[in-house]
Amino acid sequence: MKVSIAVVAYNEERYLETLLNCLKKQDYPHEKIEVLLIDSNSKDATRALMEEFQRENEREFAAVQVLENPGQFLPQGCNVMLENYTGDAICRIDAHATIPEDFISANVAVLESGENVSGGPRPNIVETENCWSHTLLLAEQSKFGSGAANYRSLTKKCYVDSIFHGMYRREVYDKAGHYNERLKYTEDNDMSCRIREAGFQLCYDPSIRSYEHIRPSFKQMLKQKFRNGLWIGKTLKINPKCFSLFHFVPAAFVVGIVLTSIFSACGFPWFSVALWALYFLCAIYYTIKSSISDGFRWTNLALPGLFLAMHLFYGAGTIIGVFSKV
Repeated sequence: MKVSIAVVAYNEERYLETLLNCLKKQDYPHEKIEVLLIDSNSKDATRALMEEFQRENEREFAAVQVLENPGQFLPQGCNVMLENYTGDAICRIDAHATIPEDFISANVAVLESGENVSGGPRPNIVETENCWSHTLLLAEQSKFGSGAANYRSLTKKCYVDSIFHGMYRREVYDKAGHYNERLKYTEDNDMSCRIREAGFQLCYDPSIRSYEHIRPSFKQMLKQKFRNGLWIGKTLKINPKCFSLFHFVPAAFVVGIVLTSIFSACGFPWFSVALWALYFLCAIYYTIKSSISDGFRWTNLALPGLFLAMHLFYGAGTIIGVFSKV
């Protein structure tokens, strides 16, 4: 099976070289791998790294294409990918990800067993080894933080609603169509929903692993949470079926804060007391659970505050997105 691996990148010189080295180490026959490197008008050395990889490796792989994404955002780049790949199956990998040597071969094994879509867990990793980075990692991985998605925690082979770094047979995109370019950050949610509606199942196999770098600072993490929440709210007006209930829990929490605060001002404080007591009991429980599983660090004492900030930014983003234009 000939497979196409696509990387859509914007200003990713910091991580791109690591991912390209991972591609060179794949144990799947390189003559059956096509590499598509799609630059989204980067302002750094991203394009230069792509062209260097092409010059040095185009004879090693079936083909290496360096393409331009005129729209800059990810869904436009994904459509450039769909218009140019020649493989029997395709997989898009985030530029700030790393993959083990058997990533492609493990996906192909699942597809050749009869599946149309394959993928597996996506553990997060840190860029810098220090206490604060690992505390941010715990906040990101915790089910109370951002780790409720199936692709983060399932340990058995099964079918799921969405998949990360998935590999898709050509007929899947032929039937599901191109990415919706109106959706700047929720294009994968929409596409997964449309693929299921087209009659395909998304096969999750825990033997397929890829790793994603978390945002290197708390400020960047909060910016990401707000943006994700914002586009969930906006996407509700285009394809509400592509989300699960857990996507809206932070928004419900923010609404709950507002309502219980109003009740408190009217002389009924117990609703607010119950809400905050329940929240911080959960936050403390997951702080202890995360610290036991990963080892205690003094920075873990900040986890309840990190959880709160992440939920507030995500929830507020969702509410604002509902009332914003797409």
